Amino acid sequence: MPLGIRPTVDFAFKKIFGSPQNSAALIGLLNAILALQKPIVAVEILNPFSYQEFSESKLIVLDVRCQDSAGRWLNVEMQVSVYAGLIERLVYYACSMYVDQLSQGGNYALAAPSISICLLNRILFKETHQSHHRFQMVDRESGREISNAIEVHTVELTKYALDEHSISGASKLERWAFLLLFAQDYEADTLRRLLPGIEFETAITTIETISAKTEDKQMYDQREKAQRDYEWAITGAREEGREVGREEGIIVGRIQTLQELLGETPTTTAELSTLQLDGLNTQLAILQQRIRDRQA
Repeated sequence: MPLGIRPTVDFAFKKIFGSPQNSAALIGLLNAILALQKPIVAVEILNPFSYQEFSESKLIVLDVRCQDSAGRWLNVEMQVSVYAGLIERLVYYACSMYVDQLSQGGNYALAAPSISICLLNRILFKETHQSHHRFQMVDRESGREISNAIEVHTVELTKYALDEHSISGASKLERWAFLLLFAQDYEADTLRRLLPGIEFETAITTIETISAKTEDKQMYDQREKAQRDYEWAITGAREEGREVGREEGIIVGRIQTLQELLGETPTTTAELSTLQLDGLNTQLAILQQRIRDRQA
């Protein structure tokens, strides 16, 4: 039977890539995305997977923070929705990791690169077929790069048009995209045949465990429903914004959605409509930061 477990659901994603015993999977994914001259050989996961994290949270928990063998700080997240300000948030998070390394009076020269990676199962850049974007600090004229600083990656998984007949000649990143998008449709043994290697074996075994273990499957089902509800709420906010026909309407919907996700009674549309655009954006930014703080 097919495994029936979607790796893009937060519980599955975090257990696959955020469990210390599964570091081979995280290392494999990072190396596939970063394509470093010297591959990562070890990682320390800074926010490891825990059941309590999911049992107590109504929010979508889809990020894994780690430090690699070369000292780089990395955040990897699976994004289930595309929204305004996503790129800016990724930049902000990379900057935060960079700054957090330094204690007061610390040596700036000792700061390690901070890399923010976002995997998406939605299209972010509609105007291009390019699936992997890598944003760095580069001088436009000379091409000179500040490599020991911040970096942001976006990987639009759905732009990889792969099936089981073309997977054998695919790159490692394309193979990860295939696993993340389609693991639920295959039996474990078929996935092992299509995706050889210790990094994929680790991920497939974890997915297999989730599908077979009662406690994991129950938690997975709850989190899959929570994720569907979250996506529905975001979509509803967008539709409400379209109906209002103004930018303010979109922001009002997002504020109310985030308040619900934080367990608060949403401010009424009438009350929010009395605020100017700057005031709405300020409220939205505060709520987004509160959600990031809850996930940290």
